Amino acid sequence: MTTLVYGRPPAVFDPPGAATQTSPLIPGATPLETVPESSADSIMIYAPPGVLERRYTLALALKALKAGGRLDVMAPKDKGGSRLKKELGSFGAEVGESAKAHHRRCVVIKGGGLTGLDAAIEAGAPRLVPGLEAWSQPGVFAWDRIDPGSALLAQTLPPLKGAGADLGCGYGALATVVLRSPQVTALRLFDLDRRAIDAARKNVEDSRVTLEQADVRTLPTEGNLDFIVTNPPFHDGGAEDKRLGQTFIRQASGMLKKGGVLWLVANRHLPYEAELNEAFKRVRMAADTGGYKVFEATK
Repeated sequence: MTTLVYGRPPAVFDPPGAATQTSPLIPGATPLETVPESSADSIMIYAPPGVLERRYTLALALKALKAGGRLDVMAPKDKGGSRLKKELGSFGAEVGESAKAHHRRCVVIKGGGLTGLDAAIEAGAPRLVPGLEAWSQPGVFAWDRIDPGSALLAQTLPPLKGAGADLGCGYGALATVVLRSPQVTALRLFDLDRRAIDAARKNVEDSRVTLEQADVRTLPTEGNLDFIVTNPPFHDGGAEDKRLGQTFIRQASGMLKKGGVLWLVANRHLPYEAELNEAFKRVRMAADTGGYKVFEATK
């Protein structure tokens, strides 16, 4: 029996223990896009909040299910859960709905007559974004625009040199700026999102670059880098979590050699100064405008 799971459904929904993970946010997962059509007996999805991303995922799952297979989908009511039944119904599915633990849960037994799956998959697929002139995909951070924080950091950066890393690289916008310096000898790009890494691989074609899907919080701290750039996330599961950025700061300090420099941008309200001053020898605010602040921190 082939059982798939997407994301990490809360324990209250009894997620299957031996299922194959398919979420792009979990390193080592099997991409749902690669699952053969009509091959899965059951799929449980903890649905993402973005409409295009969610419909894309639901359509892929319905295609992957065998006839008579069970699709079990849940999401917080205020993060797409209240729309699940309507969205599944728009594909021609018969949907059972229930409410539990501030979530909506929908169950579909796959029958015939499903429609609109290919259109939903096309709408959520990777593409070269007009105006951005970069590959990206719905679900990636700031997928169809230049994030203003990253833009400020890019404007503030001096030409860098040596070996460095971009922690939380997204689709590679900041990396392209860093690589303009001929004195950069190597740049490692890390992101938790497989889709971001796939996009960055297309956008940043440079022999100095290596890319890896990884959780920055668990990277080895070898103390061998000359510089790090980062626009760290501050949301986890849709809720603000300042600890994410604080962990990025500690990780960056561990990855840098003595005298190495961290360039970090953050929303002005985020309290990173204490963490920076504890982890680094010198800290300077290099920019403060438009609701964002850029720090230069030297180890």
